[in-house]
Amino acid sequence: MSAPVAAPVPVTAPAPPAAPERAGGRDGPAPRPLLLRPDVATVLVALAGLALAATVGAEAGLVSTSTVKTLGKTLCLCLAALAMDLVWGYTGILSLGHMAFFGIGGYAVGMWLMWARTEGIVLTTLSQGPLPPTPLEIEEAIGSQIFGVVGSSDVPWLWAFAGSLPLQLAFAVLVPGLVALVFGWLAFRSRVAGVYLSILTQAGTLALSLWLFQNDSGLRGNNGLSGLQNVPGAEGVPQSTLSLWFLWASATALALAYLGAAWMVAGRFGSVLRGIRDDEARVRFLGYEVEHYKLAVFTVTAMATGAAGALYYPQAGIVNPAEIAPIASIYLAVWVAIGGRGRLYGAVIGAAVVSLASSWFTGGGAPDIDLGPYTVRWTDWWLVLLGLSFVLVTLFAPKGLGGLVDLWAERRAARRVGDLGPDAGALRKEEAS
Repeated sequence: MSAPVAAPVPVTAPAPPAAPERAGGRDGPAPRPLLLRPDVATVLVALAGLALAATVGAEAGLVSTSTVKTLGKTLCLCLAALAMDLVWGYTGILSLGHMAFFGIGGYAVGMWLMWARTEGIVLTTLSQGPLPPTPLEIEEAIGSQIFGVVGSSDVPWLWAFAGSLPLQLAFAVLVPGLVALVFGWLAFRSRVAGVYLSILTQAGTLALSLWLFQNDSGLRGNNGLSGLQNVPGAEGVPQSTLSLWFLWASATALALAYLGAAWMVAGRFGSVLRGIRDDEARVRFLGYEVEHYKLAVFTVTAMATGAAGALYYPQAGIVNPAEIAPIASIYLAVWVAIGGRGRLYGAVIGAAVVSLASSWFTGGGAPDIDLGPYTVRWTDWWLVLLGLSFVLVTLFAPKGLGGLVDLWAERRAARRVGDLGPDAGALRKEEAS
């Protein structure tokens, strides 16, 4: 009887060594660093160049103080447009009330500017009396100076912390964020969307504007807060220098905001925002908490817009309820549409072009056109021109001015023709040339 033969053991070839994983993972090459992205680098260089050129020109007497202030205010409006593009262009929420946050930021800083400046004047006046003034006398004198224009001398509760610059700066950002958080939580959890949400934001802005117009609102009614260009503690600094300080502050704020926005939309968070804009129901079906994403972007952009207003109104010199009227938020949407929504640089370009064009047409820079029986005065026709531009862009150039940048970038891109793979005979040399 023969012994059983053992079954042969299968011999397997050794597994090939694993290919080294790419720096960016298995899905592709590592993403380009944020600062090396063409749009980010271009915006940062342009902002630094603008601020430097304005500074050199102002010191040489070639650029006027009013021009420097116009540039600084334009950068603040670009920051507000950038926030609007995040909430509308990337998330699909057409907010017609974001300029209310802009005004709230301006009022918060304006309260400190008026209080501190008036307090200095009152202390100088009362110090000439035979007895030192009491805190109550100082407060009553400040109240008479600030609120005498509306027939009152009592300091409203809103002004309880007006003497503290750090608190008012914090309020300029936190109050818009809190208002947006409460409003967004009520609206988004009820799944209000589309035109109904736009109407809600516009109605809320109108209610706030009408309340501010009342003399008993505590914010001087229709008079608003004035003299904001006079910074307390810097009385010896000329306006030409102050305007440069605010220009650099505005450029820095816009640069930081652009970096933050670019980082936000580049990752998964940005992909979810675009998904909500394109097909909210599908994103919800995939398990994402759509309301949380909407609330986050709505609150963050409100805070950024409030910071823009806090920088804008000290350069403008005055803030009043008309700045918060719904028409201002409609203008903001028009700027983003003209620049090209869904493109961060498009929002910046649109706000800059429209703001500077508005200053030129309404400031007397554009010469009137004499047609004989009728003279075209651009101060009267500027809004018509702006509305016509919006209609033309909507109908014929939905990508806006940012589409021109896209077209230029596409023309610069190398044409990929033929076999470009890693195998022998690939057209690597031709592509590189």
